[in-house]
Amino acid sequence: MRAGSYTVDRRPLAIPAFRRLWLASVVTAVGGSFSLIAIPTQLFTITGSSATVGASAIVTFVALTVSSLWCGALADRMDRRRLLLFGQCGLAGTYLLLWAQAALHVRSVPLLFVLIAFEGVSYGATMATMGAAVPRIVPTDLLAAANSLSSLVRYLGAVLGPVLAGALLPLVGLSSLYLFDSVALTAVIWAVSRLPAIEPPPRDEAGAGARATVVEIFDGFRYLWTRRILVAVLGIDLAAMVFGLPVALFPELAERTFGGPPGGGTVLGLLYAAYPAGVLLAGLFSGTFTRARRHGVMLAGATMTWGVTVVVLGVAPNLAVALAALVLGGAANFLLSTYRNAITQAHSDDALRGRVAGSLTVVLVGGPQASVLLHGLSSAAVGPRWTIVVGGLLTVATVALIVRLVSALWGYVPTAVPAPTVATSDGEATRV
Repeated sequence: MRAGSYTVDRRPLAIPAFRRLWLASVVTAVGGSFSLIAIPTQLFTITGSSATVGASAIVTFVALTVSSLWCGALADRMDRRRLLLFGQCGLAGTYLLLWAQAALHVRSVPLLFVLIAFEGVSYGATMATMGAAVPRIVPTDLLAAANSLSSLVRYLGAVLGPVLAGALLPLVGLSSLYLFDSVALTAVIWAVSRLPAIEPPPRDEAGAGARATVVEIFDGFRYLWTRRILVAVLGIDLAAMVFGLPVALFPELAERTFGGPPGGGTVLGLLYAAYPAGVLLAGLFSGTFTRARRHGVMLAGATMTWGVTVVVLGVAPNLAVALAALVLGGAANFLLSTYRNAITQAHSDDALRGRVAGSLTVVLVGGPQASVLLHGLSSAAVGPRWTIVVGGLLTVATVALIVRLVSALWGYVPTAVPAPTVATSDGEATRV
């Protein structure tokens, strides 16, 4: 392999449609994530209550769950490009309304909760539809590389977005952060508008129409349950998220284990920064693994590595060892998410990809919430170190058991299936 093959795997960027979406996502990943700081800041400023901030997360989760399932079903019935436009325009419009209420100093918590719900609905629609659209744009053998590029941008935004928002907040005011989010989203709206139609597979006459039924909405869960490989992938990912995600214990670790000041201070900041640093490091050198053929081995190996790093975090004698474990764990989790998405996208019937993506969105958003509850209760009973160590060991053991029960996952190799090409409105050949 050439030296350049070890850095970011750029092969999917040769596909015009994916390149447009990815370049637009670079803008929105940073400039479109300011609301992550603005919403909780505004809620706490108005109420002085962290409980209200926590309640907003519940509103977002409920709205996102309903939207992901419903729009996932719609993505299997209608043009996925139109649904993506709906989601992105909905987000941009919501941020405009958030800007207006903040600029006018409305200070209404019920109004904020309604707008937060709209944000969750729009985001759920985008996530579910994107999961169904990307496999129609990118050929199967490049899905791992495409997902690694998307994850790299997403985590880059998660790191830089809040930092820039915190720096801009005292300079431009809270309302302007919402406006920046809305403006940034116009890049994605432009990119999606340039895509050709991404119609779902033909349906029989009895199943025609653009209205998703309640039965169809839950077809994604039923389909997942009948595919052993998909169930195995989901089980492995849930093990990593529920057993092996001790983020909720970082404040306690920072203050009581590693000697940070009350509130955690710099120590807490380093613990939170180490994980995304590992993610970004893996993303910058994605070429070292995205060309691997045995996706099942990569998924299982990355998850077991994550479990081991969690154990090391739990027994770390000092902060330096803990940070090193989190950096390595972040890199392992980058591989986990890359191959989870690649396997589920490649192994799903296109007629059900929207519903599968919607169902996975609900599970993947709900897993970390369950982790917070589980780790919080366990730490109160046996302390943070034992909680973290046992969680890491359970992650490794669960992955080993799943691989043993579903041997097809360990030997899974994707088939190189190119997406069909059509001409866009500007005459450019594009994979759909």
